[in-house]
Amino acid sequence: MPRRKELSEDLRSRIVDLHEAGKGYKSISKSLDVHVSMVRQTVYKWRKFSTVATLPRRGRPVKMTARAQRRMLNEIKKNPRVSAKDLQKSLAHANIFVDTSTIRKTLNKNGVHGRTPQRKPLLSKKNIAAHLKFAKEHLDVPQHHWQNILWTDETKMESFGKNTQHYVWRKKGTAHQHQNLIPSVKHGGGSIMVWGCFAASGPGRIVVIDGKMNSRVYQDILHENVRPSVRQLKLCRGWVMQQDNDPKHTSNSTKEWLQQNKIRLLEWPSQSPDLNP
Repeated sequence: MPRRKELSEDLRSRIVDLHEAGKGYKSISKSLDVHVSMVRQTVYKWRKFSTVATLPRRGRPVKMTARAQRRMLNEIKKNPRVSAKDLQKSLAHANIFVDTSTIRKTLNKNGVHGRTPQRKPLLSKKNIAAHLKFAKEHLDVPQHHWQNILWTDETKMESFGKNTQHYVWRKKGTAHQHQNLIPSVKHGGGSIMVWGCFAASGPGRIVVIDGKMNSRVYQDILHENVRPSVRQLKLCRGWVMQQDNDPKHTSNSTKEWLQQNKIRLLEWPSQSPDLNP
């Protein structure tokens, strides 16, 4: 919050004179056009120190002025990934020399904190349009429809590897705004590949995949695990399987296998979140 402008000594003296003349705080405030809290503070200071002069301040003067704070906030609004070091250099160009710890504390006081940005799939305009179309088409689908879907996917379990941390300056409630996100792509490395499935009634089978996975391996996994999982989870007749648009899932041989085995699929837009449903 910016510091209030100080009253002149002459104005403070007039406040004290009116107070000694028996005027109340509200009356003085109205006649001198000064906020009542400033009137009260001036009288309190006069009673305590017997003076209306400006007293020496305790501690070091504040370097981070309101103008410097606005400058920093504007910079992180334009680029949330700017570092405290970069902000320090920017302020130095304006002859404001402060430590990076002061910069962090000042940003924190303004409700801005360094956070690891959320990751999301990198979506094209075509992907976004397809997602919106899917959402509108399924907006009023009854609950029992979703309870009769077998959700499937593969994932890699990371057991080693270097994960670089990133930070952005943001305010509370802005984690998913575009400028605070880092685009991600699927399958960024790992050591163990697994296939699994679940439904509203619980988890189905999970399979560890040995070696490289291709359409043939994928079809074998479906053959050995889909229908047993459907029976285990007690899905009703007319159940539907969901899978993403991985090339192994959409190859001609896999499409033919699914048709031969009479497995119905839920249409699934590309680059949909893995947190399905």
